[in-house]
Amino acid sequence: LEREVLRDTRNRTIGALCGRRPMPRGVWDLPPAQRRTLLRHLLVSDRYRFLYCYVPKVACSNWKRVLKVLEGALESVDVQGKMDHRSGLVFLGDMEPEEIAYRLQHYYKFVFVRSPMERLLSAYRNKFGEIREYQQKYGVEIVRRYRKDGGRASAGDDVTFAEFLRYLLDEDVERMNEHWMPIYNLCQPCAVRYDFIGSYERLREDAEHVLEHIQAPSFVRFPERQAWYRPVTDQTLQYYLCNTPRRLIKELLPKYILDFSLFAYPLPNITAEFCRQ
Repeated sequence: LEREVLRDTRNRTIGALCGRRPMPRGVWDLPPAQRRTLLRHLLVSDRYRFLYCYVPKVACSNWKRVLKVLEGALESVDVQGKMDHRSGLVFLGDMEPEEIAYRLQHYYKFVFVRSPMERLLSAYRNKFGEIREYQQKYGVEIVRRYRKDGGRASAGDDVTFAEFLRYLLDEDVERMNEHWMPIYNLCQPCAVRYDFIGSYERLREDAEHVLEHIQAPSFVRFPERQAWYRPVTDQTLQYYLCNTPRRLIKELLPKYILDFSLFAYPLPNITAEFCRQ
């Protein structure tokens, strides 16, 4: 019942917002840059006739493992090793316009979403706490911009959450890295009529629903979380939000407001009273 209510709420909200005049009615209504971003994130299975819009930090690595197993490019979802995010996968953007149009019209289409602030915190902790490439490419630039001393002694591995949010506030949404670009911009739910919108919060149940719908073989299951994975708990998120300047969060929310509203996520509670508790 809870899932049905959530699905109905999302469908009604998407229908109401996407029905407004400036919103795109189809993929070809999108400006070229937005269309390229969308088509780059739509993965194709011709064998099982579905399109999956992958969203970084919403279990997309595990979904890519599932796709590779379904297409015979991977033996098992449990195979260990670094994930290759391109080989063994088919992207809608690599196809001709008529091939794209056919699949958009006839294939089952799904996407998985996550609470926007939780997704941002997950990206922050992963990319700036663990990935040297991101520390060097983005971290060094962030501390250079926002520290009084220009971050001269920083290797980009000590970016604070507040500095990260300031960086997002100053970034053009359409030029953002995919790990923190809004889901709306990645998957364009007004231009693509998704048959199913799954939730990170109900990942196991919703993944099983999709696998059953596409009639995946019984041996294909959604992978378990990796042992090293550090989930973002409600308490962890609240700690970071309550220790970040309230003004900064309020100014950033409009950039992600479509993710909050379209997918029925509540705005974060950052009142002084709540944070004191």
